[in-house]
Amino acid sequence: MPQTAAPCHNILPANGTAPILSFDALACVRGDNLLWRGLSGAISPGGAMRITGPNGSGKSSLLRVLAGLLPAAHGQVQRNAAIGLADERPALDAALPLARALSFWARVSGKGAADVARALDAMALTPLTQVPVAYLSTGQRRRAGLARLLIEDAPLWLLDEPTNGLDSASITRLESAIAAHRAAGGAVIIATHLPIALDGAQSIALGGA
Repeated sequence: MPQTAAPCHNILPANGTAPILSFDALACVRGDNLLWRGLSGAISPGGAMRITGPNGSGKSSLLRVLAGLLPAAHGQVQRNAAIGLADERPALDAALPLARALSFWARVSGKGAADVARALDAMALTPLTQVPVAYLSTGQRRRAGLARLLIEDAPLWLLDEPTNGLDSASITRLESAIAAHRAAGGAVIIATHLPIALDGAQSIALGGA
């Protein structure tokens, strides 16, 4: 039988616009443990949501449920726009030079070389365009995954511990990218245990955090 459960949450958009994503009465079970239950909420264009909690509380699992990569034990998710997910895996071909690996996503997204160049510049990766993805450091791979998101241009970003491995300058670039994305009508949901500027964000605390 399940052993633990987080308190119920009901998080709704602060404005009256139609949500990019909404979810109702979500629950997640891992093994014999109920990680959380009763999670309901929505996020609208320009919105932000911060998910916090200790290790093992199910922050990453919640993002994957919202992305449609993991089934919920209970509840429903309504997705009204494309979703881009960035976690510790950059989703890039490790054998390819960085620029070529990003170019794959540009082609998939109907973008071109100029979009790749802008994303590389935004994440301060231009000097590494010819470096194979496998040779990038942890922080560089994180930034490469964020560059991929910029190229994909999905309205909703799901970011799993996006500041891990980033120095202060890279965190500032990430915060600027998030602010610009929201200003353009995008939205972001971030699972994190570290501080990151996220003005007006809704909050969900898992595991009693």
